[in-house]
Amino acid sequence: MNQNPIPYIDEDLQALQESARRFADERVKPGFLERDQTRVLDRALLREMGEMGFICPELPEEFGGLGLGTVAAGVIHEEIARADLSFSYLNLLASLNGQILSKYGNPEVVGPWLKKLIAGEAICAIALTEPRGGSDAANLRLKIDRDGDHYVINGEKTSISAADQADIAVVFGRTGTPEDKAHGVTALMVPMNSPGITTNRFDCHGQRAIGRGSIFFENVRVPVSHRLGDENKGFVQVMHGFDFSRALIGLQVLAVARVALEETWEYITQREAFGQPLSSFQGVTHPLAQFDTEVEGARLLCYQGLWLKDRGLPHTAEAGMAKWWGPKLAYDVIHQC
Repeated sequence: MNQNPIPYIDEDLQALQESARRFADERVKPGFLERDQTRVLDRALLREMGEMGFICPELPEEFGGLGLGTVAAGVIHEEIARADLSFSYLNLLASLNGQILSKYGNPEVVGPWLKKLIAGEAICAIALTEPRGGSDAANLRLKIDRDGDHYVINGEKTSISAADQADIAVVFGRTGTPEDKAHGVTALMVPMNSPGITTNRFDCHGQRAIGRGSIFFENVRVPVSHRLGDENKGFVQVMHGFDFSRALIGLQVLAVARVALEETWEYITQREAFGQPLSSFQGVTHPLAQFDTEVEGARLLCYQGLWLKDRGLPHTAEAGMAKWWGPKLAYDVIHQC
């Protein structure tokens, strides 16, 4: 009998969840502080996670995935995030970019990279945000010009997760005019060792192992075969995959909130004041009980979005709500705890 309170998680997914939690507790959690302090990402651990089938389990078997659906990705993502929020970005980036590459890329070009992503042998960044307009596609200024069988890229992306560690990046730039706004944007898969690419790195609390920084492009040449989707329609087409990642982000941060709540409940049952455990005081327990309720509700919303996606049903609204509610709630929970 399935004892999991999330109705979208059946017995098979519950077994996957338990396996992912063991891996997270035994392999990911012990190195969390060291990775955070040294800012060094453990590539061997990433490959180990790939060997376990914990990266992009939703992708079809033809690309090296398990074809288990996006709820399975959420189950794994949640458990890895419980152990190390920064390391779990690797699951998030792989799933988001894996969806984009598999749906919009030339199979001969993206196929080998997808297999590397799933095996934990490569990292893919997504380069959308810019200094001037954030992630607003209507204001993108990075320029992509056509030159025969190549595109030439010039400009800057900033606040990019894994900017200095990625092997490839999904890059959005302007091939049309500024007046075209979001309809003049093209997406490319760009190898990060291409001549003309340089990066820097920020020091971001909670994200130090994966890192975040800027990517600079100076006359970077990429074959036309590396385009993702149609020219001038890259943002409009590819952004559909972001709904999936928004639900994953919700589960990612809520996992941290759940750990904070669990640790706080344990603490207040052990710590005493006025001869009684803190848990006997309603002023202490009521806020925690409220947050327990809200966190479970937010988790349900995230899984509902993934469940809908697996069935080919509209899920944009659920994903948007999960992306807004999850981080806000996690922030409030952690500060209260």
